[in-house]
Amino acid sequence: MKNYLLIATMITTFSVIALAQTKPANPFGLVYNGAISENVAGKVNIHTVSYKLNGIEIAANVYTPSDFDKTKKYPAVVVAHPNGGVKEQVAGLYAQRLAESGYIAIAADASYQGASGGQPRNMDKPANRIEDIRGMADYITQYAGVDAARLGVLGVCGGGGYTLAAAQTDKRFKAVATLSMFNSGVVRRNGFMNSGVSTIQERLKQASEARALEAAGGEIRYAADTKTTDEQADKMPFDLYREGHYYYNRTHAHPNSTFRYTMSSLIDLMAFDASTNMDLINQPLLMMAGSKADSFYMTDSAFNKATGTKEKELFLIPGATHIQTYYVPEYVEQAVKKLNEFFGKYL
Repeated sequence: MKNYLLIATMITTFSVIALAQTKPANPFGLVYNGAISENVAGKVNIHTVSYKLNGIEIAANVYTPSDFDKTKKYPAVVVAHPNGGVKEQVAGLYAQRLAESGYIAIAADASYQGASGGQPRNMDKPANRIEDIRGMADYITQYAGVDAARLGVLGVCGGGGYTLAAAQTDKRFKAVATLSMFNSGVVRRNGFMNSGVSTIQERLKQASEARALEAAGGEIRYAADTKTTDEQADKMPFDLYREGHYYYNRTHAHPNSTFRYTMSSLIDLMAFDASTNMDLINQPLLMMAGSKADSFYMTDSAFNKATGTKEKELFLIPGATHIQTYYVPEYVEQAVKKLNEFFGKYL
């Protein structure tokens, strides 16, 4: 187990690069169960769109309700995907379910990641991810049929941490929700459950050297750029990493999904904490997590710091781990039901 703790310490996460780099069978590239396979009149439809954000081409999917009429006005929800994830996975699942409930929802690949543009690939800086969420708001509030005054946001895993940071200052978001929130900066700095505190300075040195190499026109160095076998995953000490391997590498693999990120990104990541300035959130806040999630400590910390809102709720999904909230039907149903209550009340 010591070796696996060392792996978690040095790179803070494992790679979830899909072993089968084949195009998903779904024509929209979606890999979750119950995904839309064709647009049918009178049902939820998916629209592949693209737009520019700070000069970068962003790839996104917009989900419209079954009764969609662009001459009418609908509430909308921005959905931010997990670290290493793409819009075709859990973000798409929740966007589709929200559209089934009458919302217009958008899920976009982060800049430098997935099908979106940006070089070098897989840069993962907090400022970029926060701007991606604001960029989705820019686009969807101009979309035909959207009532910009009724805009919500849902962030999953790492997207949840960045959602909190975005909502602290962007008051276009009238209601803020997270699912299995992951505080990327804290984990990149301290390691999961503080397993990497002893190597902070060593990893900062590696990040600084990587940036210097990039500036000199050299190679791009990556963290978490290794493949993990099932046998290795089974021995991992954390449910999040072990179950994440099977979700991202096996059951819901997508060729654009990878947890590798540029080593130089750590310079920015390790100075970031999504729970800083939580008192700036004065919007209604819903934070959801599995009752058995080993990542719950991050949700708990941020929730307790949210002293600026009078309307906040912590919702635990009984029996669920972090990754299980992404796809297990009974847990997804509970999360969607709570989201419908929450957004229904405040949007």
